[in-house]
Amino acid sequence: MNITRISRRSALTASAIAIAVSALVPVSAMAAEAPAAPAPASATLKNATPSDVLASTPWKTTSAVDQNGNRVALNNPAVSNFVGWAYFDADGTFAMYNLDDSPKMHGDWTVTPDGSERWINSKDANGNVLFQRTVPIVQLDKNVFTYRVFPNAGDTNVYYDIVHTKTNHVEPGTDGRGPGANGKQGGNGDYHFNNGNAH
Repeated sequence: MNITRISRRSALTASAIAIAVSALVPVSAMAAEAPAAPAPASATLKNATPSDVLASTPWKTTSAVDQNGNRVALNNPAVSNFVGWAYFDADGTFAMYNLDDSPKMHGDWTVTPDGSERWINSKDANGNVLFQRTVPIVQLDKNVFTYRVFPNAGDTNVYYDIVHTKTNHVEPGTDGRGPGANGKQGGNGDYHFNNGNAH
């Protein structure tokens, strides 16, 4: 009887190939019956409206810039009221939180079809409108949402751009059901999320 020694590497490679082949057979047989996979989030956003884009992810305020392009500290009184986590739901409602996860406001929102402005109203616990605000949108894409605020509505020469970036921060009060706004965050790994759970 001839015994041929097989190296450990050869044995492992042969085993791996045999397992892979046996695993593929049932999957291929089932593939004809399986429904088509949903389109990746990036493909879906290619044809998205500005409202779809805003509702596609939670947002974190990450910077502010003045009319001269100078960075403004987020604790500066001129911009601090605009800082936090924002969750825009596709049903036209939103919730915002301070960076310590304490509630800030909630209400309704819209974005113009051309993506040039965002409108919100903030409501109290009884649903009464506390205030409304319309801001021009400077940038809105799958990774960045920037809007402009004017400290004095009559002077458009002085303004601050409030920059938000896509985040994976779980909306407070949702019991951690997944990243993002109520666990609805999608993505295909082509963008590095900011560290949403760091303040």
